[in-house]
Amino acid sequence: MAHTFEDLVTLEQAAETAHAHYLTTDGDPAARQAWIDAAAAFQQAVTEHAEAEGKVRYEVKKAVRHPGV
Repeated sequence: MAHTFEDLVTLEQAAETAHAHYLTTDGDPAARQAWIDAAAAFQQAVTEHAEAEGKVRYEVKKAVRHPGV
């Protein structure tokens, strides 16, 4: 499934939120797994989007994480 740029932003924000939550849990394995899963979903979506759009994966990821740069 191709992802829109907005989907990528949402997935990246979810991964960042999961990471922030993990950092507050004193190493809770469930929170760590949630962070890993969210980050993996973001990475996979970036790859799919880049392939679908004929773009370089790194550039897509950079655009999502650093808009306007």
